[in-house]
Amino acid sequence: MELTSITPGPEALRALSHPVRLRMLGLLRMDGPSTASALATRLGLNSGATSYHLRQLAQHGFVVDAEERGNGRDRWWRAAHQSTRVPTDDAAPDAVTDRDTNDAFLQAVAIVRTEQLQQAVEERPLLPAEWRAASTFSDWGLVLTPSRARELMQAMSAVVAGWEEDDEDAEGAAPFVVALTTHPRPGAVSAPPSDLPSGLSSGSEADRGADGD
Repeated sequence: MELTSITPGPEALRALSHPVRLRMLGLLRMDGPSTASALATRLGLNSGATSYHLRQLAQHGFVVDAEERGNGRDRWWRAAHQSTRVPTDDAAPDAVTDRDTNDAFLQAVAIVRTEQLQQAVEERPLLPAEWRAASTFSDWGLVLTPSRARELMQAMSAVVAGWEEDDEDAEGAAPFVVALTTHPRPGAVSAPPSDLPSGLSSGSEADRGADGD
């Protein structure tokens, strides 16, 4: 089944750049339609807060009413798409604004991913042996040019996107997370000063300031 996706503009991406909204959207995508009350219970929030966040997500096209589930008493919501695609090209005329928006979104993603990873590690001892064998917490350090690094990222993404899912009713089937993160090793690559957002300086300048006169 081909995944449906949304490529949000800057305003919609800003609305999504909130850890609670990312968690809610993830639950709706993985587990199907739900109500504000049910999401509040799962996330440890009150239903007023989840209702507000759902309305914000709906305003920007991330979720819609699940009319087939409504009963006139509870409002059901479902995800409008199965994935979010975030543009990474900084060549647009409003690149600085978009870069700031993208960075805020990635900060929220990092928070949610870190929490999810910590929970997965904590739950690992409770998993059946076959699921422990199917899980990995691996990383590799490679030396690559930007073009080959991008090629690797695209190849890995293509493998996951092309992997055929099991039927939900298949014996033992369960939601499975594949989190792909590729980036230069922190501190190994510096952007030219002209490419840095305003207010930021290169790492070498920060180091000199920390050392004093």
